[in-house]
Amino acid sequence: MNEERLPAAFTAAMKEMLGQEADAFLHSYTLPRTQGLRFNTLKSTPGSAPAAQAAALFGLTPVPWCPSGYYYEDPARPGRHPFHAAGLYYIQEPSAMSAAELLAPLPGETVLDLAAAPGGKTTHLASLMQGQGLLVSNEIHPERAKILAENVERLGISHALVTSATPGELSRRFAGVFDRIMLDAPCSGEGMFRKDPAAVSEWSLDHVKMCAERQWDILQDAYLMLKPGGSMVYSTCTFNRLENEETISRFTRAYPDMELITQKRLWPHHEKGEGHFVALLHKAAASGSGEAERSGSKRSGGKGKNGPRVHASLRDAYQQFSDWAAKELPGFNGQGSPLLFGESLYLLPEAFNERLHTGLLDGLKVPRAGLHLAHLKKNRIEPAHALAMSLQPGQAARHYDLAADSPELQAWLRGESLAVPAELHGWTLVTVEGLPVSWGKASLGQLKNHLPKGLRIQKAHLEEA
Repeated sequence: MNEERLPAAFTAAMKEMLGQEADAFLHSYTLPRTQGLRFNTLKSTPGSAPAAQAAALFGLTPVPWCPSGYYYEDPARPGRHPFHAAGLYYIQEPSAMSAAELLAPLPGETVLDLAAAPGGKTTHLASLMQGQGLLVSNEIHPERAKILAENVERLGISHALVTSATPGELSRRFAGVFDRIMLDAPCSGEGMFRKDPAAVSEWSLDHVKMCAERQWDILQDAYLMLKPGGSMVYSTCTFNRLENEETISRFTRAYPDMELITQKRLWPHHEKGEGHFVALLHKAAASGSGEAERSGSKRSGGKGKNGPRVHASLRDAYQQFSDWAAKELPGFNGQGSPLLFGESLYLLPEAFNERLHTGLLDGLKVPRAGLHLAHLKKNRIEPAHALAMSLQPGQAARHYDLAADSPELQAWLRGESLAVPAELHGWTLVTVEGLPVSWGKASLGQLKNHLPKGLRIQKAHLEEA
């Protein structure tokens, strides 16, 4: 990008803010954008065979602030490789990896990602939690929530709920619930200028002020949902002080029980990245009453048509699945509470019922209520794609592995069936280098393709990049 294309008011503000460093900062916009990926440690560690293969293919070099993060350079296209479809990694801008590392959730905790789409920080948090505890990932916009749910599914995350609600709706249901909260706040996107020309045309001083007020509103709801003694990370991909340091200062003044532990910036002229602001805050164990504490924030949830059905049909459905899994998934040890939405059977993470209750979901839009187990098809089970993506090959009664560079795998990803040995029969976990990509069903020497149609032909998911 040419520096002259930057908004004049933005350039002037950054010169005032950075002084002698401003020229180096503004020059960074003329350089190629920084690209990265983060290995999904729920499926594979950075030193594993598939990860080593990916590192060699894409020329990966480490991101200093994220042990699972790596840079890649053009012309590498990891989003087009089968390892992406298998959830081996998530394509994410390297600076953005700093936020989840700073929050550092522990396995078994209850964690909220309040503005989660498209899923970079949610999938990072899930990895750090090692698949244990409860992760609630929220996105207010339905279409973006759908993309978030798809990325949660692709990376094989089984302990997450994806919700689509306003922060206020969540805070009325989940007051004082979360050990840690990630708030990657909607912002004016000054760090996106190099990637997204539309961010340049949308920028204005009025837009910056509007974003700061929206961030303030969301922070108040986040405060209500954070447990006494809990921690929160606030982050943005923008550079002005109003949306960053000044917003944090306003927050800690209004809520004296919130302590700022650290705040830092990753500048694109200092670090290899597009830039990020991150702040870590801690809530005192004896919580105070900040100015925005509101009435009506106790756990509640009315009945609604979107709520789960809990009656005999649920028990029958789960028994049907359990009977199927006893034969087809001898290594599956999923724990939690079953939920039935129409013909879709889900497994709500065990940690949800340990700490909350399913009534909190009544009337709430929940695109993904934990792990999607199966579709019920006229007294037969059709296992869900999400279930396949959450498994290890040894958990399935049978699996069929394909090489990453094989023509058969490319045919499979296009939705084609494969010729297989005649002795292979029944539901089969199809894998690439040991990483699940979908279900297939084998019969009479043919493996019928059950990769969802929307994921075929290497459909690219919207991600942070």
